[in-house]
Amino acid sequence: MILLNNLTENQVTLISLTAVIDTALCIGAGGSDGTLSDKTIVRNAKGQLIIPASQLKGRLRHECEKIMRGLEWQIFYAPTAEELCPTEAQVDSKYHSDYQLENYKGYHCPISKIFGNPIIPSRIVVDDLICDWEKDALQETFRPGVTINRRRRTAENQKLYFLETSPPNSQLEFKGAIHLLSGCPSYAKTLILAGLRHIYALGGGKSAGLGWLRWEGLEKLPQDDSTWTQLLPKM
Repeated sequence: MILLNNLTENQVTLISLTAVIDTALCIGAGGSDGTLSDKTIVRNAKGQLIIPASQLKGRLRHECEKIMRGLEWQIFYAPTAEELCPTEAQVDSKYHSDYQLENYKGYHCPISKIFGNPIIPSRIVVDDLICDWEKDALQETFRPGVTINRRRRTAENQKLYFLETSPPNSQLEFKGAIHLLSGCPSYAKTLILAGLRHIYALGGGKSAGLGWLRWEGLEKLPQDDSTWTQLLPKM
């Protein structure tokens, strides 16, 4: 087990996160938890609302992939293992040397070097984002919905359901951090900060206005930071 508190400061770079939820948040968990909703909102053992690390990391990887593809890097698609671990013939020859890692076989794009793939481990650890309000301090909120028949484009009969959400317009703050471990590429922090600024909503029901957020106090890098040039691909 890796204990982050036992690692030296030189080995770990911290990106502090504060997400302010501007609308109701809907990140569901299994089971009813004794409420009237069909899908309860996810909480930790203390009953506090959380945004799971797995959801944030997956969304962040997706946004970073889009940025790197926009810069015309050859990025391999997640989560399919066969596509994340390409053969030599599938990799553009100009990237052969850059996409190899010492002590690891195969070829690994800049995204895999940060977030990992079936061969190499992830070089970052993402915390759950936690709202420090206690469960009893938040009003229980439900939002009705109905199942839509996509073929007929009409509501299904007897398919009404209820979602539990956070209270709307309550400006709840969810705090956590991203830990950049030893061996993380030098461009990782720059790319992650750019990717975070592309995340405007999390959870379910985004098209219905749920889960929209803004990042409070997110670190900014100067324009003359040398790591920006590392995001430019070889010509």
